[in-house]
Amino acid sequence: MMYISSEKERCVLLANYLIENHATVRAAAARFGISKSTVHKDVTQVLPRVNRALYIHVKEVLDKNKQERHLRGGMATRQKYLGETEIKG
Repeated sequence: MMYISSEKERCVLLANYLIENHATVRAAAARFGISKSTVHKDVTQVLPRVNRALYIHVKEVLDKNKQERHLRGGMATRQKYLGETEIKG
């Protein structure tokens, strides 16, 4: 787990990670060792107050991920039944 001194710093760091890596909330949570709920709260509730322009970019990534989640779920199910142990995506 990374220590970040303030909520504002954390939300900006998470936002930059999501944008640069086109990552999911789950991936960002795993990377920084915090819960998915914390990541989601930081980028949807705190970030708009801290940096509106950055929030707009993060919102685009979150919306794209939301549109694609059924595809990722389908691939995970397919891999599960084919016996593949590593999920790539």
